[in-house]
Amino acid sequence: MDIVGNGFLARNLRPLAGRHPDTVALAAGVSWAGGTSDADFAREEALLHEVAGRCRDTGRRLLFFSTAATGMYGLADGPGREDVPVTPCTPYGAHKLALEGVLRDSGADHLILRLGHLVGPHQPEHQLLPTLVRQLREGVVRVHRGAARDLIGVEDVVTVVDHLLATGLRAETVNVASGFAVPVEDIVDHLEEALGLRARREFVRTGGRQHVISTQKLRALVPQTARMGFGPAYYRRILGDFTASVASDASAPA
Repeated sequence: MDIVGNGFLARNLRPLAGRHPDTVALAAGVSWAGGTSDADFAREEALLHEVAGRCRDTGRRLLFFSTAATGMYGLADGPGREDVPVTPCTPYGAHKLALEGVLRDSGADHLILRLGHLVGPHQPEHQLLPTLVRQLREGVVRVHRGAARDLIGVEDVVTVVDHLLATGLRAETVNVASGFAVPVEDIVDHLEEALGLRARREFVRTGGRQHVISTQKLRALVPQTARMGFGPAYYRRILGDFTASVASDASAPA
């Protein structure tokens, strides 16, 4: 597999570089839902056109990473599913949905994965968990009242990708998530306890609502997910791994 990109997801996909030679993984897109400019969106669209064109001309499959987060499914009536029309509720969600359409119309073989919130060591500072850790250390953490996030370990995502590509799946869209929405307040509780931090909570009303990501299709395609521990307590394990890496980084010499 060829990997386009060198960011958090791309680095974690490197163990698959010697597998799936028919596939190109585009892991160089926008990953900052809340602070991305139109220019960033345009650059990702241009890159998608370029890579999809190469895949079409060479007969390779393009693996594209979209989102299953609030921006895509926040207005869904019931669990967010891949097989029903969706109405994105953020510019980021609208951008990712539009790119899915660009890829489908490109003529390239493809597989679209809508990801939950990735968790793993050395995440970019602008993503959810590093942001919460930074705010906890500063003494005030902002919590969107009623918000919840589906967290999934990046190593588990790589395992799922490996299994999905091995099936030869094409022209499909699949949610890759745990299937369980964790209240952000519970995430903050866990981070505080694991890191020995305490901070004042500043609640923000956003008018949004919780959503659950459907993993019915994923579980049917990748039965191995039954042994990956997805469930209501899954987030505790992956947050434990994440906070261990944060503590290790904090204690390392400069």
